[in-house]
Amino acid sequence: MMKLIFYLAFLTFPFSISAHHSVAVIFNTTEVVEAEGEITSLIWRNPHVRFELSVEGEGGEAEIWNIETTSLTNFRRRGLEGQLLHLGDTIRVAGNPARSGSGRIYVENILLANGEEVVTESRGQPRWSDKALGGDGPSGDGDGSALQLGIFRVWSSPLSQGLLFPEDVSPIFDYDRYPLTASARQAVEAFDPVADSPILNCVSKGMPTIMEQPYPMRFFLRGGDIILHMEEFDTFRTIHMAPDATAEGQPGSKLGYSTGRWEEGSLIVITRYANWGYFDVVGVPLSEDPHIAERFTLNESGARLDYTLTVTDPGTFTEPVTLSKFWAWYPEVTVEPYECQI
Repeated sequence: MMKLIFYLAFLTFPFSISAHHSVAVIFNTTEVVEAEGEITSLIWRNPHVRFELSVEGEGGEAEIWNIETTSLTNFRRRGLEGQLLHLGDTIRVAGNPARSGSGRIYVENILLANGEEVVTESRGQPRWSDKALGGDGPSGDGDGSALQLGIFRVWSSPLSQGLLFPEDVSPIFDYDRYPLTASARQAVEAFDPVADSPILNCVSKGMPTIMEQPYPMRFFLRGGDIILHMEEFDTFRTIHMAPDATAEGQPGSKLGYSTGRWEEGSLIVITRYANWGYFDVVGVPLSEDPHIAERFTLNESGARLDYTLTVTDPGTFTEPVTLSKFWAWYPEVTVEPYECQI
């Protein structure tokens, strides 16, 4: 067992809350802690890779630290294939300590047993070496060689500018500009992110929140309808395309009932009766029938899919809220099983 090392510092980069809602809530993102020790247990799966590290405390006694990091899916997205950690490995980690002081760390840097360093987050930088594994992954506007495919392929969120979302596009959930009603603001202030989180224990997201998911997604046709398969939580959305399709009389559900139409080359989707009850996962509520309008538009080369989402819900917002992002096409990317396990 190796000695536990503490290193506290203010981070020099902004934390992208849109990437990890729960991480910012549970872990102190203004501090960095280092720990070195032996892996005594390991869970290599979504939604987060987790392991226990046995370290030597200040008094020489063994201490067990609970470590977690990004998802298995994000490891693949960053070009980190195969299982990199194994029981019995002696490694060093650096990351954010839990706000509760419970011996937990959310790590972004791992120094493997073979001496190679891994950076697990797109915003992260090497800490102990000049170059680290994990610098690869989809970035930029994508491949423009298949305009003929239209939207019917796999789309990815680029790993650009060290952020989940490129700097020229607003994150899809921008927490500083919501025009909240008084009742919605009260709900946000009363929200306990640890006790009230709607996605604990692998509970999947509903509409519209699922659309901020950072993993690959694929459009395909089934009969006359469009299916959107999102990797996160293995989610399938049906977009009903029949001219007479209507949400009226349909039962409420987490994803709601979506109808679509083509308008000047863009796919327009209207969703009603999405009764999940949340706009995001950090406290902004929604009614059981918000009006959700989406627009998916290919750029001229077909390499990029621009997206806007407008939510109208008078009980939550004093005016409609419109958010945006884009996805890019990388031919090598596929939608993999998410298989979330707690």
